[in-house]
Amino acid sequence: MSRISADAAEDTNPCAYDVAIIGYGPTGETAANLLGALGLKVVVVERDAEVYSRARAISTDEEVLRIWQRVGLAERLKQDMLTEGRPVDFVDAGNRAFLTAQPPRRGHGHPPQSFIYQPALEQVLREGVDRCPNVDVLLRHECLRVRQDDGGVELTVAGVDDDSVRRLRAAYVIAADGGSSLTRAQLNIGYEGRTYEDRWVVIDTKMLKPWPGHDRLRFRCDPDRPAVDCPTPLGHHRWEFPVLPGDDEKHLTTDDAVYDLVARYGIGRDQVDVLRATVYSHHVRFASRFRVGRVFLAGDAAHAMPPWIGQGMAAGVRDVANLCWKLDAVLRGELPYSVLDSYEAERKPHVKEVTRRAVFVGRVITERRAAVARFRDHAVRTLNRIPGLGDRLQDSKWIPVAHYDAGLQARPRTKATGRQVPQPWVTAPDGTRTRLDDALAGRWLLLHARTVTPQPAWDRIGVASLAVTPAGSRPAEGTLVDTDGVLLAWMREHRAATLALRPDAYVYAAAASGPLAPPPQGFDPRATARPAASTTP
Repeated sequence: MSRISADAAEDTNPCAYDVAIIGYGPTGETAANLLGALGLKVVVVERDAEVYSRARAISTDEEVLRIWQRVGLAERLKQDMLTEGRPVDFVDAGNRAFLTAQPPRRGHGHPPQSFIYQPALEQVLREGVDRCPNVDVLLRHECLRVRQDDGGVELTVAGVDDDSVRRLRAAYVIAADGGSSLTRAQLNIGYEGRTYEDRWVVIDTKMLKPWPGHDRLRFRCDPDRPAVDCPTPLGHHRWEFPVLPGDDEKHLTTDDAVYDLVARYGIGRDQVDVLRATVYSHHVRFASRFRVGRVFLAGDAAHAMPPWIGQGMAAGVRDVANLCWKLDAVLRGELPYSVLDSYEAERKPHVKEVTRRAVFVGRVITERRAAVARFRDHAVRTLNRIPGLGDRLQDSKWIPVAHYDAGLQARPRTKATGRQVPQPWVTAPDGTRTRLDDALAGRWLLLHARTVTPQPAWDRIGVASLAVTPAGSRPAEGTLVDTDGVLLAWMREHRAATLALRPDAYVYAAAASGPLAPPPQGFDPRATARPAASTTP
């Protein structure tokens, strides 16, 4: 069902929309929530009528939940997740664990790893968008063409059911239309990388009778047939198996074949109901550019990675979290158009490093040479017994912290520059206990350790300041009490007495004493420019 006004559907004004989003999976849904909450006029174009029924992603992390917290959905989403943070087992061919890893907490204020059922998650994200009357959603429509000019982007949109064609105009476009992105192809952007020869059958089931260990993720590193054995919430369970030479792919997706595959782990027909089985290929690919003019690629349209550390969906959510506040700032005249160059500069290195680690973990799991697999099992068990090294192996820091070495940040860089501050609980000036990001309220802000020190270059343009006071301090106007004792410790560790935070809580500038580096060139936090068409490169 589409929700769009007839006037907007054929609007000939110069940019009826601030942003058009092509694609309505988790990346597009998150973008629509973020932009809608910022008050922008947004249109979403999506070919399918409903949430995609196949559960692809199976986990997410605390940083992504922190992003969804910005739009008030984190707590609701967690209701449909497994958030207990159980260890992850790597087991050998004899079903003995050779490594048990515990996802560490990174300080974002949410569980370090949460298992999801993607259709349910997407439904909540879409319900979040429904709160925003400034977001129009066109379901059962696809974007046939994007054409840019100096004032914006024209989208030619066709109705899937009635062959209707309409033109929409937006100042900017986020193409979140998947790995086979038509938008990327139209822009002649390369999608460089490889597709793995091995294909995998992905099986989603409804759990009828639980079995011991059903709620624990196991990578079954059997060289004869590796497997992923994963709990998912709302009574579901996921298995993934490689298609081996000589296997009939079509047969592998039948119920009989699925029951034969899971029987090796003692799972009977009376314990699970097969919902679907689909064969997938794994890819490692990166768009040669994440942006052409006013059109930005995000999610699988910009990059694809194998699933071993559960970061494919998360990477797309991080993309739009980085991009959306910048689009808003440019549209309002708060920051210059050139700041949009920082999107690719910040996101591409991080997603490449995440992909590199996913590939490495995949090699550990899927080793098919029996002798090498035996050596792996023995070596890891031996290393686990070495003090210090075993702890590092068990502390599964597979996902690199998002840390920007380039992009929108001050020079010279400091130890804190380009890092996101942790999110502890703090006490607000009115005495209420709240998460840090809720107190920061998605704005540029100066944080001072204990007392506010004048920062003339920032003060004269109206950037607010807050003093972070130690736990036990009395709440007061202009202060945040560091209730958990985390924030002041982080500032000391990073040798920062004053921080200039961006709206996404990343550090733009830091100073151990004295003045901060000046604000970004062209920065005007009091700007309120509208309409979108007024913003021209």
